[in-house]
Amino acid sequence: MSNITITEAAQAYLADLLSKQNVEGIGIRVFITQPGTQYAETCIAYCKPGEQKAEDTAFALKDFTAWIDAVSEPFLDDAVVDYATDRMGGQLTIKAPNAKVPQVGEDSPLNERINYYLQTEVNPGLASHGGQVSLVDIDEGVAVLQFGGGCQGCGMVDVTLKDGVEKTLMERIPELKGVRDVTDHSNKENAFY
Repeated sequence: MSNITITEAAQAYLADLLSKQNVEGIGIRVFITQPGTQYAETCIAYCKPGEQKAEDTAFALKDFTAWIDAVSEPFLDDAVVDYATDRMGGQLTIKAPNAKVPQVGEDSPLNERINYYLQTEVNPGLASHGGQVSLVDIDEGVAVLQFGGGCQGCGMVDVTLKDGVEKTLMERIPELKGVRDVTDHSNKENAFY
């Protein structure tokens, strides 16, 4: 079970919202869109009986059930759903510190470790040029990467690939044999350089 906290204030607020739906047994579903990427968004949705997925984890609360999406669960570790009141009334807040960054260890699958370092070390540097890189495949120990945004069509992409991305990944992941680029750099529409 993921280590997610739904505070009493949030539970009371959600229970009130749910009671207004007039659906017996309605609960909530907690999930993250694009977990483990910089685009991750933590979401809460109404979940009528039968709308939950088979692999969801039921999190029984006092007045309703929260269904936790299986794919999102590792990214919801240490997440806190709270309801904070202010002068304007109040609002539901969701803090999920691990939504964008998967927790990986030396025993994690190779693709998870590559994605982790791309998100935490490589992409923040490329973002200043409007660029990003993502893992497409692993081919016999070689990470096959795709550059996007301002990197696509950039004349410096080979240098970035070898001196930046490959060096970083191979320092962090000793069993990685190298990196290769699948991006079509003939499309220079958004190129930074």
